[in-house]
Amino acid sequence: MEKSNAGGRRLIPWIIPAACITGWFFISETDRIPAYLLPHPKDIARSAYAYILGTAGSTPYAGRFLTDTAASLGRVALGFLIAALAGVPLGILSGRVAVFRQLLSGSVNAVRAVPGISWLPLALVWFGIGMKTTIFLVALAAFFPIYLNAATGARQVDILLLQAGAMMGTGRIRGVFAILIPAAMPHIVTGLRLGLGVSWAYLVLGELTGVPYGLGAVIMDARMLGRIDIVIVGIIVIAVMGQASDRMLDCLLKLSFKSARRSG
Repeated sequence: MEKSNAGGRRLIPWIIPAACITGWFFISETDRIPAYLLPHPKDIARSAYAYILGTAGSTPYAGRFLTDTAASLGRVALGFLIAALAGVPLGILSGRVAVFRQLLSGSVNAVRAVPGISWLPLALVWFGIGMKTTIFLVALAAFFPIYLNAATGARQVDILLLQAGAMMGTGRIRGVFAILIPAAMPHIVTGLRLGLGVSWAYLVLGELTGVPYGLGAVIMDARMLGRIDIVIVGIIVIAVMGQASDRMLDCLLKLSFKSARRSG
C-alpha cells in the first residue's frame, strides 16, 4: 500500500503537463487554432529533435542546442553568482544591524520598483550588446529576492540563540556562521531558489538584444522568421533547464549545509 501511495505521489506533478498536452493535441487535431499560431505537438517534437540532435547546418536551427544552452548557462551562472555573493551577506547585515537596514532598505526598495526592462537601454549603453549586458540584468533581478529573504531570515532569528551561544564562549564571527546563518538558512534557500528562477526570466530579456547564441537569441530570431515551432521549443527548453537548475541548486545546498535540509 505504501509503495502504491508513493508511486501515486510521484505522478501528481505530471498531471497538469499531461492535461495541457492532451488539450493541445485536441485543439490541434480539431483545427480550432490555426497551425501558424499554435503548431501541432508532432511538429514541435520534430523541431525539437532537429534542434537538439540534428546535424548542424542541415536545417535552420538544427544542432544548435549545446551551443545555445552552454552560452545561456554561463550567463545565468555568472549573474546568479554575483547576485548571491552580494545579496546574502547584505541581507544578513540588513536583517541584524539596524544601521545597515536603514542605509539599504530605502534604496533597495526604490531600485526594486523599477521594471527590469527599464534597465535594458542603460545596460546596452554601459556594456554593449553581449554577455556583460545579460549578466548585469540577471544579477540585478536575482539580487532582490536573495537579499530580501536573507534579511527576513536573519531578522527572525531569536536573539536568545545568539545570547546562549555567547554564554558558551562562541564569538561574534563564529556565532554568525554557527548560529545565525544556519537558523536563517530556510529563508536563504528560498531566496536563492527564487533568484535563480528570476535569473532565467531575465536571461531571455538580455539575450533579446541581438547576441548570436543563447536560448533567448533563438527565440528572438525564430520570431523574426515566423518559426513559432522553434519559439515554443525554446520556451520548453528554458522551462526544463530552469527546473533542472532549481533541483541541482536545492540538492547542492542540502549536501553542503545541514541547516538547508530544514527548508524541505
